[in-house]
Amino acid sequence: MARRRTDKVTAGAVGVASAEQQFLRLMSHEMRTPLNGVIGMLGLLSRTRLDGAQRAYAEAARSSAEHLLGLVNDLLDYARLEAGKLEFDAAPVDLEALVRGVAELLSPRAHDRGLEIAWSVAADAPDVLADEGRLRQVLFNLAGNAVKFTASGGVRIAVERTGGTAARPRLAFIIDDTGPGVPAEARERIFEEFGHVDATDASRFGGAGLGLAVVRKLAAAMDGSVSVADRPDGPGARFRFEAAFGAAPDAERGRPLAGQAVSVLSPDPFVRRAAMAQVEASGGAVVDGASVVLIDHAARESAHGLAVRPADSRAVVLLKPSERDLIARYRSAGFHGYLIKPLRRASLAERVLAAVGSQTARLPGPPPAPLADDDRVLPGRFSGTRVLLVEDNPVGALLASTLLKREGCAVETAASGDEALEAMKRARYDLVFMDMRMPGMDGPTAARELRARGDRTPIVALTANAFAEDRKACLEAGMNDHLVKPLELESLRSALSRWTNREVRAKVAV
Repeated sequence: MARRRTDKVTAGAVGVASAEQQFLRLMSHEMRTPLNGVIGMLGLLSRTRLDGAQRAYAEAARSSAEHLLGLVNDLLDYARLEAGKLEFDAAPVDLEALVRGVAELLSPRAHDRGLEIAWSVAADAPDVLADEGRLRQVLFNLAGNAVKFTASGGVRIAVERTGGTAARPRLAFIIDDTGPGVPAEARERIFEEFGHVDATDASRFGGAGLGLAVVRKLAAAMDGSVSVADRPDGPGARFRFEAAFGAAPDAERGRPLAGQAVSVLSPDPFVRRAAMAQVEASGGAVVDGASVVLIDHAARESAHGLAVRPADSRAVVLLKPSERDLIARYRSAGFHGYLIKPLRRASLAERVLAAVGSQTARLPGPPPAPLADDDRVLPGRFSGTRVLLVEDNPVGALLASTLLKREGCAVETAASGDEALEAMKRARYDLVFMDMRMPGMDGPTAARELRARGDRTPIVALTANAFAEDRKACLEAGMNDHLVKPLELESLRSALSRWTNREVRAKVAV
């Protein structure tokens, strides 16, 4: 009898927990959707012709809306952690792709504030088995916090190995900044619920003080720890998340720069250190006076001039995406290429090898193909790309459609999964952007139907939720990628670059 009563109580508790989980998911969607619309439309407004006062009003409104969205995200994340509803799915994690993605997602915000943001993964830090979504959340919260509290200088995200075994390495995820630092007496308090360094932080910087509390709970759930200290090599703070993970199989990275010497010139210590780490992770050596040199545009002597190319060297300039207009000038000045910050290790190795190749005697045969331009400096190159946008919210549809059309895409819209299936019977598209939650047939169901037909058109899920389960659900349904609203121009361009073929355009079916 007691056993039966216990079973009933347990079943009831599970039912209540399931209802709470469903409520959290519903509230997440219902609260984020209108906020995403507000932020997105204000973003579009800010790209129109406004006078100074109008632009200031629009930016203030967007800042307030982003603050509110951040508060909603923190509250929902914290509620889920308190309810014990987090599940961890261990799978191979490409550490470089993870850290690069976080840095590139935060780079527009950092660059708008005049900050540098850089990343690196040490050569001896292997890829691991972990829940990528949870790791991303920890890094994004810590690095996002660093960007928010840093007024000048920059932020660096690094991964280093701190021990462990070959089967279970121990890694440290380090976020350095040049901000005001965290006083010793506040270093425990900031990881508590609603904790701040001082009482004025909430009003000056926004936020409920839950972001770091979420990080601590996630770290504990991964049997790890999180801490903060002074940055050892200068002013600012160092946040550190450390944990042991299973080693991913076949996790070795390429070393294309083995035996190659490279010099790095940058006035910013984070950019310089990250570039050096990426050269070394690629097998190269960083030395002074090398025949190939990476030169930061920030090293220029005058505000409107160019960085000086060292004599007798092959130089590659480092630029922010907003400095793309300088590429032609640097080429005319004798530079052998460019790299966009935050740097990508694969691109760095390619540019260095291309510069090395320009030194050697030309071998018989056709010349090597030119290196592709970085996707972050090629706006408007999607002219003629046929996109189907599946979105039931009219504000969300207007925002996404406007951004896509500005990139040169030909956009058709559908308001439900059923409409999307009918549209794809009539025509072929290069890419589909599909909302996850819609009345009637939702996004995952529509994706399964398309895949069952044999349709392999790339599908990118759009969702107002930031939950890792949503990404897992979209991939299980046969979708290829996942974007979180509000849509940002850079992330949209990246998705277009990943999933469209510039050489073969889809044509309307007959």
